[in-house]
Amino acid sequence: MNGARAREAVAATDTEVADVLTRVRDLLAGVERLGVAFSGGVDSSVLLSLSARVLGADRVVAILGVSPSLAADERQAAHRVADMIGVELLEVRTHEGERAEYRANGPDRCFHCKDELFTRIGDDVVHAHRLDAVAYGENLDDAGRRDRPGARAAVEHRVLRPLVDAGLDKAAVRRIARAWSLPCAEKPAAPCLASRIPHFQTVTPEKLRQIELAEAGLRRLGFSELRVRHHGEIARIELPPEDLLRAVSDPIRSQLHAVVLAAGFRFAAVDLAGVQSGAFTLPLVEVTVA
Repeated sequence: MNGARAREAVAATDTEVADVLTRVRDLLAGVERLGVAFSGGVDSSVLLSLSARVLGADRVVAILGVSPSLAADERQAAHRVADMIGVELLEVRTHEGERAEYRANGPDRCFHCKDELFTRIGDDVVHAHRLDAVAYGENLDDAGRRDRPGARAAVEHRVLRPLVDAGLDKAAVRRIARAWSLPCAEKPAAPCLASRIPHFQTVTPEKLRQIELAEAGLRRLGFSELRVRHHGEIARIELPPEDLLRAVSDPIRSQLHAVVLAAGFRFAAVDLAGVQSGAFTLPLVEVTVA
């Protein structure tokens, strides 16, 4: 756990939880059955748990989009969280890789990915599971970020965002996850694998597989918060500052190098800047806005 997260490592009080449940209950008034776009991350897990507590677990369906951009470890973790909450999990195969706009990997890639997901959660899924609405786990902090074009797809598909409307920021979401002992409570953010590829460099299944293999190997070495950025033959590894010395010291250094080469890269580089959320998208968005 890094320093910032350690300072926030508190659980929500009973009063805060009760207040959040009341707000979410009001927001979902009139919804008999709800589908939750679910990834297994802390935001969608808290939303799923809130929905199950407000509506009843038998009236909520977790919907997991499955494609090459979803790591196998993340897929398995999502099933474990849904099982713990007691909610049915439905896997929906998505085909964003068949969209030219997605493969082109511009700053709007996330829009095309989310648009594909919400399109696949179409009338057949809604009718088969008798859903009145679909929601997703955007929090208040992410709602204000310019590098989240997926939010536009949610608006266009009329997807609910109860965490935002209930006023829950990242810290509040973490507090509730801890209060309910969700297994993802301390899980670092885990954007899709395509986010590791620089913009305007084509997203391919081969690149996604390389990234997945390298990141899985690093987790086996004991690193939990990380990114493997794909720069052709070079894997640029982002780790929290407190993990950098361990990463470049033997025996881990040589093991890390072997893992990256086994994933199909030729070179392994550890980035001294550490983990950088939105490293590829934010600079482009800021230039556009300016």
